[in-house]
Amino acid sequence: MSRSKDYVGKAEALLRPIVDSFGFELVDVEFVKEAGTWYLRGYIDKPGGITVNDCEAVSRLFSDRLDEEDFIEESYILEVSSPGLDRPLKKPADFERSLGKAVEVRTFRPIDKQKEFVGTLAAFDESTVTIEDEAGLRKTFEKKDIALIRLAVFFD
Repeated sequence: MSRSKDYVGKAEALLRPIVDSFGFELVDVEFVKEAGTWYLRGYIDKPGGITVNDCEAVSRLFSDRLDEEDFIEESYILEVSSPGLDRPLKKPADFERSLGKAVEVRTFRPIDKQKEFVGTLAAFDESTVTIEDEAGLRKTFEKKDIALIRLAVFFD
């Protein structure tokens, strides 16, 4: 297991009980390097959306627990935030909650000469995702071919 995955697993184990105690959902945890800086990010949500105060309360408790455990060797910036309107779908619960909603699918390699698809999430299982376009045509993707799937956001 990579060091990053190890950190994510340990961080998630510390963060989950904190998030659960507030009645929130832990959407994701990531440890990533961007522009030379490491970030430990926790994404949380609740019905009606997460507020800045919610993020601050969780962040304070999470930071204290991270200081106690002190298992991350690199310097990093801690962020606790909402996954946003265009949240990625990663867990079965994410897919279940998003059935019937508009999603954007990006593939690693072109399929029929394109890498981006938009449609309504029609079905999913352990290895596939099916979307339906405006014309009612269905397209099924192997999950291993999907680089990103997230809720689609449309602006008027």
